[in-house]
Amino acid sequence: MPHQPDALMLFAAGFGTRMGALTQNRPKPMIEVAGRPLIDHALDLARAGGARRLVANVHYLADQVIAHLAGQDVAISDERDEILETGGGLRKALPLLGEGPVMTLNTDAIWTGENPVARLREAWQPEDMSALLMLVRPVNARGHAGAGDFAMDETGRLRRGPGYVYTGAQMLNPAGIGSISEQKFSLNLLWDEMIAAGRVFGLVHDGGWCDVGRPESIPLAEAMLDE
Repeated sequence: MPHQPDALMLFAAGFGTRMGALTQNRPKPMIEVAGRPLIDHALDLARAGGARRLVANVHYLADQVIAHLAGQDVAISDERDEILETGGGLRKALPLLGEGPVMTLNTDAIWTGENPVARLREAWQPEDMSALLMLVRPVNARGHAGAGDFAMDETGRLRRGPGYVYTGAQMLNPAGIGSISEQKFSLNLLWDEMIAAGRVFGLVHDGGWCDVGRPESIPLAEAMLDE
């Protein structure tokens, strides 16, 4: 079996402004769902799915995240000077993640069912893919409104349009990231280049997924975990 990539970046730098008062004194990754910080739920998924090289980026109230991760197998990509968004953040973290494809995982979602990290690693086909995105159907996207971000054809290729919601979990070949001139940028810039080349694919998660972006999503996520 070919080597399955095992480097994973946790996005943990954001301000969590939609959380209101909950993030006044703590960063969003440290908000608790079912008695545990969001970042711990994400780390459980990552480790159980086979990720071995783990990196978290930090910016807002970074010291709390750094202290929480101290003594664990997680390297810190420090963005305290300037928050770099998803693309810039990943590019800064690449020396810590190592060579080759990397996974990224948002820390503000709760999952049930099959492990998305394990599925991304198993389904990755580097000769055909530049990115493999984990998606859910809009009807299964708790804490999230809208008709979706991507449409998928019968081969699994993605294009922009309604159909499926991006979950914040993906496998990505970052080779083209160095050619983007901006310092701060979204991974959407890289995706658009890859979509134009027909090299972005999707996987559908049939288990539970809850976007914990607002305070009212916390009880939704806890109810999903209880089901």
